[in-house]
Amino acid sequence: MTAALLPDRHPNGDFFLCDVFDALPKDDLASMEHPIFSLSTRPDRRVLSYVHNDVTLEVTPSVKGRATIHDKDILIYCISQLMAGLNAGQQVSRTLHLKAHDLLVATNRETSGDSYRRLREAFERLAGTRITTNIATSDIEVTSGFGLIESWQIVRKSKGGRMVSVMVTLSEWLYRAVLAKSVLTLNRDYFRLRRPLERRLYELARKHCGRQSEWRISIPVLHKKSGSVSNRRVFRAKVREIIAKDHLPDYTLSEEPGDILRVTSRADILDLADGPVLSADTLAQARDLWPGADIYALEARWKAWWIRTGRPRLNSPDRAFLGWLKAQETI
Repeated sequence: MTAALLPDRHPNGDFFLCDVFDALPKDDLASMEHPIFSLSTRPDRRVLSYVHNDVTLEVTPSVKGRATIHDKDILIYCISQLMAGLNAGQQVSRTLHLKAHDLLVATNRETSGDSYRRLREAFERLAGTRITTNIATSDIEVTSGFGLIESWQIVRKSKGGRMVSVMVTLSEWLYRAVLAKSVLTLNRDYFRLRRPLERRLYELARKHCGRQSEWRISIPVLHKKSGSVSNRRVFRAKVREIIAKDHLPDYTLSEEPGDILRVTSRADILDLADGPVLSADTLAQARDLWPGADIYALEARWKAWWIRTGRPRLNSPDRAFLGWLKAQETI
């Protein structure tokens, strides 16, 4: 499954960046649902107009091009840091002071000089991309225009001219989503997906499949929600290629009659139904350990781990799960 993924560039990162790796990757629900980010690998200067059900969305790029789904890594990192702060009971602000090196490591990027240059270009596209939408965050619907980030600034450079730290101010729209905890946890292997469409399909699967065993969507609707500019025939061929490779984290894809894509949770494939049963009290304790986390997703991960390790005998599944969960806090 992992052969087609990007290499894990920092496999020992948790030994020196524990604070970064404790902050599980988080993504906001609105940008997971709707095609805000470009899937192009070249500067995309097209204006996106999108209408679906009651949602209207217009995304206008700057001369630098529209923010890409790889640029979104910066926002995911920011959201993750804010959620970690909220869960720890800390005061947070929509202005974050970040170490550029930590950001690159946490999002599985190289830390070469060229990577810092590309990071700066990503900030420029994020700040220059303008959105006009009525998408509600925190149950508030306001039609407004804004940038994905309000501002950014290189705070300090080393003698070699390399970016050391940056300051980022998120849009009020995105910050409101974080405060409302309208976010979902991503698999860290999301950052190892090479192709933009793979990342987009994972986002949609994570958003809609969630803790369900499966989810279905028609190819025409998927084409629209993905934001792909390929015609439908080419898009369908790309989806089939991703189906054949079968390396999306957490989910596997398959075609069904009627031009339907079926998304199935890999946890379900592992027959988690016959796994250890946890009590309601244990799940409540789990929520106290990880406030705001998707406890059912964590339960599925634990059961999958239990199955893969040979289904060892458990004297107390509840204690075993809570022990495993506490250990995850140090990863």
